[in-house]
Order: sequence, then structure tokens, then C-alpha cells
Amino acid sequence: MSEDKVNMENSEIVDELPEDMAPPSDGGGDGPAERIAALEAELATAKQDVLYAHADTQNVRRRLEKELADTRVYAATAFARDILSVADNLGRALSLIPAELREDDKWKSLVTGLEATGRELESVFRKNGIEKLVSVGEALDPNKHQAMMELPSADAAPGTVLTEMQAGYMIKDRLLRPALVGVAKAPD
Repeated sequence: MSEDKVNMENSEIVDELPEDMAPPSDGGGDGPAERIAALEAELATAKQDVLYAHADTQNVRRRLEKELADTRVYAATAFARDILSVADNLGRALSLIPAELREDDKWKSLVTGLEATGRELESVFRKNGIEKLVSVGEALDPNKHQAMMELPSADAAPGTVLTEMQAGYMIKDRLLRPALVGVAKAPD
């Protein structure tokens, strides 16, 4: 090949270079420093977007974990409310058994069995985070008590729970059922 032909082929190759490899023009366009600064700004924005997306994902995960934990803890709430009436009826039945029947040999085993059932029910409640509210002697708390009547009392401060008609219960930190109570009022 002749030297002229080689020079001609080289000039064609140079003419075919892509525009981004072409030497920068002096016409005031973006230089390498400006291009680098723009890319660094885009990178910083992309990093910030990734951090926000990561934080949002963590928040969603935490919220779902809390909802799942709450669901596990409070899943038995409806069942617990229903079983409270069984506990109430068992308690009423035990309280109505006269002392002479409790000592009678014919009834003693039945009474003992009913008492054991009541203790077992209380144990199951405790295992599942169900606690009976203490109401008598406490100040009326509308978050835990439902006042059913007012009773004149010179001994207790107005608003003090004097009697409990139905026990109230909590499940963990939530009210399962309010206590139905009679509250002291100032004597007339």
C-alpha cells in the first residue's frame, strides 16, 4: 500500500469518530469540569432518593410487624368477650351454693370440681393476658367503668366505686369489657 492511501484511510477514520469523543470546542459549551459537576449532582440526588426509599421501606416493614404483633395479641378478643359470660355464670353459681351444701359429702365433690374449674379458667385468662379489673374502692374511671347507679354515701367520696354488678376485664393494655358499677354520691 502506498503512503498516500494509508494517510487517506487514517483521515477517514478520524472523520468518523463519534461526537462525544470529538475534542471540545471553544464555543462556550459544557467543559469537562461542568460535566463532572452535573454528574456529581445527579449522583447525590440518586443517593438521596435511594436513602428515602430505604427509609420508607423500613417504616412500612416496622408498621407491618407491629400490626402483625397486635393481630396475634388481640386475635382472641371476640372469643375472650364471649367466654367472660361463662366465667360470670360460674362465679354466680359458686356464690349461690350455701355453706351447708359445701360441707355435705354428697355435694362436696361437685363444689370442689366447680371451684377447680373456676381456678383453671382464671389461670387460662392470666396466660392469655386477660386481667380482672379491681373496681370497688377505686375512683370511677370512664375508661374502665360504666356507672349503672349512684348510691348516697357519707363514708365514701363522690365518684368512688362502692359496688360491682359485673366485673370488668382488660386484655393486655386494652379494655375487654367495662365493669358495671354503683358509684357513691353525696348524701341528700
